[in-house]
Amino acid sequence: MKRLVLLRHGESEWNQKNLFTGWTNVDLTEKGIQEAIRAGQTLKKEGFHFSRAFTSYLKRAIKTLNYALDAMDLDWIPVEKHWRLNEKHYGSLQGLNKAETAEKYGEEQVLIWRRSYDVPPAALDKDDPRSPMCDARYAAVNPDELPLTESLKETVERILPYWESDIKPALDREGEILVAAHGNSLRAIVKHLKGISEAEIVKLNLPTGIPYLFEFDDDLNLLRDEFLGDPEEIRKLQEAVANQGKKK
Repeated sequence: MKRLVLLRHGESEWNQKNLFTGWTNVDLTEKGIQEAIRAGQTLKKEGFHFSRAFTSYLKRAIKTLNYALDAMDLDWIPVEKHWRLNEKHYGSLQGLNKAETAEKYGEEQVLIWRRSYDVPPAALDKDDPRSPMCDARYAAVNPDELPLTESLKETVERILPYWESDIKPALDREGEILVAAHGNSLRAIVKHLKGISEAEIVKLNLPTGIPYLFEFDDDLNLLRDEFLGDPEEIRKLQEAVANQGKKK
């Protein structure tokens, strides 16, 4: 049996403020740090012994992974960082408050921007300070591959090549790996693994700091998946994620 755990980063400073974050490189809150530590403690208690981990280029995911691995005494394992695991790029929405945006444009429009499968927000200009073209961490990436906005569809298309080229082979080879990333980048992986439709995947809410386990047979056929933790607590956390784009 092979096991993959997906872990959305702990609460970030912009999660706390209910802002569209996307590729903005914000830090964890104290609550987010504790969520990451608790995730690591849960995984250690459940007997996980990861041999490799993957994360994005954004510090909220990197630090979540670091805190979780530290809680497991697994700081030493190889970690691969890749921009393809970054969050969905929210374009010109990045930095705006979700509830205030709903007040201005309506909850229905904000829901489309947040969760529709193939409708992206308005794009940034290439020279906008929020553009990845202006960020040193992406200097080695082909500019044609860097988004100025994304729909979930485009996020899936960005991530799946990396899943196939790096994460899936590592899972097949090593048997137990951890991926710490973001709500939409992980949603893309979940859609692929479970064959979820375009209509249904937008309804999936991934809480911060809750490990999501996938078990496979030796041929990487999915056997089962489940969140690790108290079901009622997880349900409430999922509802909170779903309500972020509603008016105050």
